[in-house]
Amino acid sequence: MKFFDEAIITVQSGDGGRGCLSFRREKYVPRGGPDGGDGGKGGDVILTSTSRRRTLYPFQLKRQFKAKNGGHGQGKQKTGKNGQDLVIEIPPGTLVKDADTSEVSKDFTAAGESYIVVQGGRGGLGNARFKTSTNRAPRYAQPGEAGQFRKLKLELKLLADVGIIGLPNAGKSTLISKISSATPKIGDYPFTTLTPTLGVVETGWGEPFVVADIPGLIEGAHQGAGLGTQFLKHIERTRILIHLIDAGTIGREHPLDHFKTVNRELKSFNPQLTQKPQIVALNKMDLPGAKEAADAFVAAFDEEPVILISAIKKKGVQKLISRILELLD
Repeated sequence: MKFFDEAIITVQSGDGGRGCLSFRREKYVPRGGPDGGDGGKGGDVILTSTSRRRTLYPFQLKRQFKAKNGGHGQGKQKTGKNGQDLVIEIPPGTLVKDADTSEVSKDFTAAGESYIVVQGGRGGLGNARFKTSTNRAPRYAQPGEAGQFRKLKLELKLLADVGIIGLPNAGKSTLISKISSATPKIGDYPFTTLTPTLGVVETGWGEPFVVADIPGLIEGAHQGAGLGTQFLKHIERTRILIHLIDAGTIGREHPLDHFKTVNRELKSFNPQLTQKPQIVALNKMDLPGAKEAADAFVAAFDEEPVILISAIKKKGVQKLISRILELLD
């Protein structure tokens, strides 16, 4: 599945209802006078960010949105019903621009933000509004104001829901190739991946989530060593992290060395990165000696439960996906 991080949509607010031209007519009430009510306001189109949305995929299926029109005024000074607002949900991290001018209208940086992108037209005034001492029987009412129309460009700045981090050759590219349709370059040498690889994981239930294979970090990465800070910046834009460790490289005397090295680089670059939820997964459990190394790591690790996987054989991968969904939801 393609990762949709851009979309062009058109939005139109509702038209205001027209005012009513009406006169009171009751038996034994001469010269009842005007009693036309006002038209209702047209509905607004409102963008709201929610964590229930992770991609702009829904806008590939529907691109045109229109709010309800306001109801027309009626006799007996009855005001028309206001048109219902149209609320469009988008993922946090979405940048809203005018499609023609590229002017930024709103940057949704967190869930729970709302923005009225086009306002509904005002309802027209009924003829009862125009009664004066010199004009006791006005024979005109206002039409409703037309709704607004805009063409918008949505850009998703959030790189991915999940970032896979770890030292080179931890098996990040293999893992993303097994859980998504992404086809990253895979090789048994450092820095196989030179650009972040995005993949969409379809679980069969719920909305798909986006995972990114972040190129390998090494000691000194926060100062530009290896592939440098360019990929540490991508980690800032993920919601949770999978910390992948090659079980075959775990030392018996200091089993947490690799784990500490990567987290030290995260903290040196931006201390807030270490506050992101991390799922620690020991990979390559199919290799000889991996179980003993994993036991040493688990014994020394006193934080979240460790998930043991073999990405190449897809063992333990479903458990990992389930844990990801728990944190995302």
